[in-house]
Amino acid sequence: MKILNYLKNRTVLGISCIVLAFIICFVVSPLISNTSEKTITVVRVLSDIKSGDEITKDMVSEVKMSGTNQPDNIISDDRDVIGKYAVMDMTKGDNVLKSKVSDTAYVENTYLSGLNGTNRAISVTLKSFATGLSGKLKSGDIVSIIAPDYHKTGMTVVPPELQFVEVIAATNKSGADVENATGEESDLPSTVTLLVSEKQALILAELEKSGTIHMSLVYRGDRKKAEEFLKAQEDLNNPQDTDESEADKNGETE
Repeated sequence: MKILNYLKNRTVLGISCIVLAFIICFVVSPLISNTSEKTITVVRVLSDIKSGDEITKDMVSEVKMSGTNQPDNIISDDRDVIGKYAVMDMTKGDNVLKSKVSDTAYVENTYLSGLNGTNRAISVTLKSFATGLSGKLKSGDIVSIIAPDYHKTGMTVVPPELQFVEVIAATNKSGADVENATGEESDLPSTVTLLVSEKQALILAELEKSGTIHMSLVYRGDRKKAEEFLKAQEDLNNPQDTDESEADKNGETE
């Protein structure tokens, strides 16, 4: 009799444990999970937005979503987006980050629209962190272009045509100018855009295809001083103009 009661008690206990485990797994745990999960508001794109577009009210909306594993720079209030400008393309369903918008029209459109046909803008790839001055290059910098194994001679040189070149943008892998982006690792520059002549553009295109381009910073600061470097480079690229100018001066003197 005692054995039978003992077995009944074990059976009841076992069933109770199973029921309790079921309740914990399928009732209590989901409730705790739903209660503890943080919900946040984010601004989401309703229709495709192109880089440089001014963002209007009908382009975005606020939605609720899980706050788990969301980036720190996500925007939660559409008032922080409407009236601002996209600094990169955004597609329907994207969440808007602070690094994707700017208070002013995207600087890229400004410097590219300023080209007048005399100079060109050309981008070159930074094939390592060091080749682009460890991510420190900024718009307006004057740099020298260093070409390892130039023309497969085994020599590392600064081509005469590329001694002083102006940086107009350093751009990250998502296409945004680094000066407008956040300081995250993904925002390190992957290309640098330079303002050059046609002749310089051809040399840079050849270097881009055949090897690694290194950049050394020559000058950063006063614009008037920077123009002096660019004028010196122009004289190097067009020595005949300098010779003619000197000849004219000598003629006037005589």
